[in-house]
Amino acid sequence: MLLRFRGLMVERLEIESFLTLADELHFGRTAERLLVSRARVSQTIRRLERRIGAPLFERTSRRVRLTPLGRRLHDDLEPAYRRIQEGVARAQAAAKGVEGVLRVGYLGAAAGEFVLDVTDAFTARHPGSEVQIRETQISDLLGPLRTGEVDVLVTQFPVDEPDLTRGPVVFSVPRMLAVPSRHPLAERESVSLEDLAHDKVFACTGEVPAYWQEHNAPLRTPGGRPVERGRSAATLQETLALIGAGKGISPVGADVARRHTPRGVAYVPFTDAEPVEYGIVWRAAGETARVRAFVQVGAEAAAAAGDR
Repeated sequence: MLLRFRGLMVERLEIESFLTLADELHFGRTAERLLVSRARVSQTIRRLERRIGAPLFERTSRRVRLTPLGRRLHDDLEPAYRRIQEGVARAQAAAKGVEGVLRVGYLGAAAGEFVLDVTDAFTARHPGSEVQIRETQISDLLGPLRTGEVDVLVTQFPVDEPDLTRGPVVFSVPRMLAVPSRHPLAERESVSLEDLAHDKVFACTGEVPAYWQEHNAPLRTPGGRPVERGRSAATLQETLALIGAGKGISPVGADVARRHTPRGVAYVPFTDAEPVEYGIVWRAAGETARVRAFVQVGAEAAAAAGDR
């Protein structure tokens, strides 16, 4: 195999012998690492020096060390060769298909529980795989997916982005209205979307698509009444704290009501709101066999839960 560096054709063994000898500074250990004879290493280094036109190593009976030219060549070749090795390793890992590391993000506790269940099933089916899990925030709804921090994201729908692939809905929860516990709506057994016009409704701050914001906190009720926007909040905890302080109201999923009961907040079910849907999303350009396998296991888990 020949590689070209700055117009010079160099054999792969010449590069490997040179870099290994520069690391070991010993012909015997270099030969052991490369699984060749000591004489082969010596011949290869001499051939490379003839190509270069000057000595790369100073050799004495006691030691071997790089010449200034050899040090310079090492500094030029080592980073490039390391990148080649890393690229080959990544290609080999991809060729294996599902085996390897998959980074999965999730939004909210309910999605986290779903991801844990799917991860158990996924790693049992594919023992050579590893799943790394991290929680994401509403304020950067799709950012971790786009930056490559995660390969797959279980998040709250809707998601309609040209660079992202939207998979199946994996679970849904009823929609409820979080209100201050002393609010008139807190005394009701249920509310409707028209009741959003009765107070300020919190919006989300950060990188959140406008259509996602409108779906979860509309600017008008179905009857056309305007809905006043309240302060923007970056996290669920911040939103609930503001509600508890009497600063407004917010539609949330029933999973939030089950898991978060801060002082001063009450939850009232909607009679006419669509449920909150969660699904799987991934980068269209980042789809791999590993991603497809995880999505498949997730869809199977969702179908099994729906059959129960």
